[in-house]
Amino acid sequence: MYKVTIPMKLPSLNEYISACKIQRGTWNKGNSMKQNTQAEMVYYLRKLPKFEKPINITFRWISEKGDRRDLDNIAFAKKFILDALQQCGRLQNDNRHFVTGFMDKFEYGKQYAVILEIEEDK
Repeated sequence: MYKVTIPMKLPSLNEYISACKIQRGTWNKGNSMKQNTQAEMVYYLRKLPKFEKPINITFRWISEKGDRRDLDNIAFAKKFILDALQQCGRLQNDNRHFVTGFMDKFEYGKQYAVILEIEEDK
C-alpha cells in the first residue's frame, strides 16, 4: 500500500460552483481554481510511484473541528486529486481501467488534509 498526505483544505463542490458562477457564461474562474489546486497537490503526489496496474484509493478527508460542510461537497475534490495524479504522470488515466474503486472516510483533526491510501489491484 502507498500512502501520501496532502496537507491542505481542498475546495468543496459548492465553492467550485460558486467560482464558476462568478464569471457567468465562462469557465475561467472555476478552471483557474481547479488548475491552481492541482498544481499545489502535485508537489505531494510526486512522492508516489507511477502506477502501471489498476488501483483502489481510500480517501481519508480530515476536517478541522467545527467544519460544517456536507460530506459529499468535501469528497468532490477527489476529481481534482485524480486529475492531478494524471497531470504529474503517476496515473495514466482515471477511467475504470485504471481506477477500479475508491472509498471515502471522514475525520476531524487539528488541520485540514486528505490522506490517500492507494493499493494496486492484484
